[in-house]
Amino acid sequence: MGLTTAANFSFPAPVIAQGIRHLTMVTDYPDGPGMLPSARRLAQTIVAASRGRIRIEVSPSGAVVRPLETFDAVQSGVVDMFNSHIGYFERKSPAFHFYSVVPFGLTANELFAWVRFGGGQELWDGLSGEFDVKPLHCCSTGTQMGGWFLNEITSTEGFKGLRYRMAGLGAEVFRRLGATVVLVPGAEIVQSLRSGAIDACEWIGPWLDTAMGLHQAASYYYYPGWHEPGTALTLGINRRVWESFDKSDQRLIEAAAASEYAVSLAEFNTNNALALRKLREESTIEIRKFDDATLRTFAEISKDVVAKAGSGDDLSRRIYQSYLEFRTLVWDWSDVAEGAYLAGRQFGK
Repeated sequence: MGLTTAANFSFPAPVIAQGIRHLTMVTDYPDGPGMLPSARRLAQTIVAASRGRIRIEVSPSGAVVRPLETFDAVQSGVVDMFNSHIGYFERKSPAFHFYSVVPFGLTANELFAWVRFGGGQELWDGLSGEFDVKPLHCCSTGTQMGGWFLNEITSTEGFKGLRYRMAGLGAEVFRRLGATVVLVPGAEIVQSLRSGAIDACEWIGPWLDTAMGLHQAASYYYYPGWHEPGTALTLGINRRVWESFDKSDQRLIEAAAASEYAVSLAEFNTNNALALRKLREESTIEIRKFDDATLRTFAEISKDVVAKAGSGDDLSRRIYQSYLEFRTLVWDWSDVAEGAYLAGRQFGK
């Protein structure tokens, strides 16, 4: 998509005065808990770690550039940084999905391991570098929920003709099941459900879903979040801005982003647990698990959808292959370690 806001906003990138660098960060997050506070906390960490030498002004979705045009704004140098879900920008390259989340893919911890120690970052630098952007993971919402539905889902037949709000590769899975998928901005989801414009949606998890009021607009809440098993968000920095930092400041920003990834994941896990308990105890919402037959269908379709996302140019194919190889490697360990423990810890209740 084209950038239509450059004529209206002009920021020197970055502004430098008396040794202090003033940077602009745009986001695709509305006001509220979770992602926008995480972006602001990251900015505050960088300010503190740099002893005030690097200052970052963070803007919510739509305040400076239009929603989902944040990548374009950074690529063109209109602003210095974006903080967003990199999968939103799949039109630039479907391979970006491997750095946000893929159906039946890596969890938050596994994804971070691939990027940091499995060769993922180097490949990501190459992909984003084609658009003059330096990427870093900076936030994780963890494992998400399966979605909100106005009506009960008893089989995959229930998706035919369903008007569903979803982003990412999971949306293509639902399209192949006969659903009509739309990408309604977060701030418009509740009203779209209440008006009947959509029949179902996914957002994040119990914490942010209830903060948005989705439990007051739909009656059925499904899990697991097969389509988003470990969603990561991205800090994208204009390449010229990134290269203008010396090595020590680059390491500082990398460390701050990694720290925020861990802190945000802990925050989401804690608040999702609290919100889920409240939903169970205080609401009339039906919390349901997708049955095994439905999950198997999702998984089979997902294999082809994910493969297609990694079938583009040579770099996309290398990213896909690296992701698959690391998934095979880490899943063996995860099954032996956390998987087996989680299955067995019921005996300790």
